[in-house]
Amino acid sequence: MEKEEFIKLCHGLSDKSDYSLSEAILKTVKGHRLKHQKKKLPVIWLETNGSGGDNIAFMSTTYPYLGQVFSEMIDLLYSNTFMAAQGSDALDILEEASIKYQREFVLVVEGAIPCKDQGLYNIVISKETDSLTALEAVKWLGQSAKYVITIGTCASFGGPSAARPNITGCVGVRDILDREVINVSGCPVNPEWFVGTLAYLLMYGRPNLDKLGRSNLFYRYTVHSNCQRRSYFDKKDFAEQVGNKECMFSQGCMGPRTNSDCPYRLWINHVNWPVKANTPCIGCTNENFPDASSPFFTPLPDKNSKKGENNE
Repeated sequence: MEKEEFIKLCHGLSDKSDYSLSEAILKTVKGHRLKHQKKKLPVIWLETNGSGGDNIAFMSTTYPYLGQVFSEMIDLLYSNTFMAAQGSDALDILEEASIKYQREFVLVVEGAIPCKDQGLYNIVISKETDSLTALEAVKWLGQSAKYVITIGTCASFGGPSAARPNITGCVGVRDILDREVINVSGCPVNPEWFVGTLAYLLMYGRPNLDKLGRSNLFYRYTVHSNCQRRSYFDKKDFAEQVGNKECMFSQGCMGPRTNSDCPYRLWINHVNWPVKANTPCIGCTNENFPDASSPFFTPLPDKNSKKGENNE
């Protein structure tokens, strides 16, 4: 399959409720890999300072399901959530994989990186003599990875972990590595954004990225551009309270400033998304989330003034 055809499939994932397009992508990935005698994508997954919500979101991927991602697309070499090994055995696997697959593996980072006090507020590996911080681990593995991908807004830009007052000095992965980072932002991430990015890397290599390092497959347009309530906005017909059918801009919706394809890709088995559920978009894919979105349920023009009041 040509790259352009794959891009069309990704954009059309939610056009049908029977997942025939998702099935086509899974078959395409498998067929492309076998045709070109490619191995599965070797992946090392580090969890740092985050909620764990992004690996839970990843586990909710629907056709390809989680087992199919593991069996057909990626070779998960290390992950403290998904692997059975613990302690020194797990560390041995990590060290061996980092050497054996040097310049071949994809480093996936979930969670922000605390930098204050040499990163001691997030220990990812404890050894008998010393410990390895998230800051040290990401720098170590980030140097030898072929690609570095973030999953979630914390890993991408700092996210809630870096929100005011950010007493641990959390930052996104891009701020500590002197190399390109492919960001898959969201709080939590939509599993199709992440799985789709992995599929693209497996078949074609580096995707086209926006100015924030995110794939144009999923973050090219604003939520506002494709929102089902856009006609209400154009008529300046705004909801008076959460739960009304009109445009949620008056209730603090961040859709005009948020890039993602939520309105037509949907969530939860391709069923729903926030505005359809009568709640505003809170801009969770943005690099300045959540500070620029708060206070929630406050209209955009008023957010900055409200922040000033709250900080006094």
